[in-house]
Amino acid sequence: MDTQVAIIGGGPAGLLLGQLLQRAGIGTVILERQSREHVLGRIRAGVLEQGLVGLMRQAGCGARLQAEGFAHSGATISYAEQSFRIDFEALTGKPVMVYGQTEVTRDLYDARDRAGAPIHFGVGDVVIDGADGDAPTVSFTEDGTQRTLRCDYVAGCDGFHGVSRRTIPETQRREYEKVYPFGWLGVLSRTRPVHHELIYANAPRGFALCSMRNEGLSRYYVQCRLDDTPDSWSDADFWEELKRRIPPEAAEALVTGPAIEKSIAPLRSFVCEPMSWGRLFLCGDAAHIVPPTGAKGLNAAAADVHYLSRALIARYARGDETLLRRYSEDALARVWKTERFSWWFSGLLHRFPDQSGFEYKMQLAELDMLRTSRAAQALMAENYVGLPY
Repeated sequence: MDTQVAIIGGGPAGLLLGQLLQRAGIGTVILERQSREHVLGRIRAGVLEQGLVGLMRQAGCGARLQAEGFAHSGATISYAEQSFRIDFEALTGKPVMVYGQTEVTRDLYDARDRAGAPIHFGVGDVVIDGADGDAPTVSFTEDGTQRTLRCDYVAGCDGFHGVSRRTIPETQRREYEKVYPFGWLGVLSRTRPVHHELIYANAPRGFALCSMRNEGLSRYYVQCRLDDTPDSWSDADFWEELKRRIPPEAAEALVTGPAIEKSIAPLRSFVCEPMSWGRLFLCGDAAHIVPPTGAKGLNAAAADVHYLSRALIARYARGDETLLRRYSEDALARVWKTERFSWWFSGLLHRFPDQSGFEYKMQLAELDMLRTSRAAQALMAENYVGLPY
């Protein structure tokens, strides 16, 4: 098989990149390890920055998002019996959009189906060869048959555990990581959201978040131990713990119900430098991971797609490789700012096991500064709605 750009990974980053390139007349083939049903069954965050919303429009996939998504112009933060709202639109002129990542993925799959562009599901034994030369190949097995894909460039959108990052020699890459000493227990329920915007809570018993997918589907989280398991939490235990951590008025209004999905996510900050090697380019979780606080994972991947798609389009439209050579530098400049925000926001809202009295007082002072300072709120809002590309 031959194509111009081989995309490894059929999640939202790979699909979005493929759709943008297809609309520019650039041939792509997507390879995905899992089945389509498995990818669409993943439960992920759904707070979209305006940059990602714009990319979905550019990809011709913005109609359902605009019709069914919820524009949020602010969020509430609570701590120490205090609650305050940060008004994103007043501070930045922009809202965020709440629209589930599963729905983003579904829209992109539908667009690729309409375009008749190839996706190979259930592939295994993926190996990238020749990325440091002029003629890379991607070999893989499909239905027990060994296949080879010849291409001009390879886009690694295959996540933290994928093959793409590991293809870059260890001598050529440096990795930075912080592992947090707690996780998030998340519950999805068919219940009315407790509030029309997100509520972030720093409580004596730990962090909590009230979120939603739509008017009848709610998503809630509580900070938990790393050695916890979803089975160790009954639905009743979860709802009672959530009520202890969120503002009293929210706890009183909370509508509870059976969990239709329950899982625990660890928290990690991770960056790989560089994000390119020869004709191999990393996007999204293959290159960087953020803790879920502030919902930056998908948005950070979309920013990578922006930089890589414009670079490849410039290469094929004008023969200009300047942006391709700058891809890693341009992407990482924004990645590290996103990492900083997610690290800061996580440190602001969670209780750490080894937190000293002084550190707790500093956390409260930082929260009080955010509550009382318009400048602090403006900086937070600017990062939350999304830094420019």
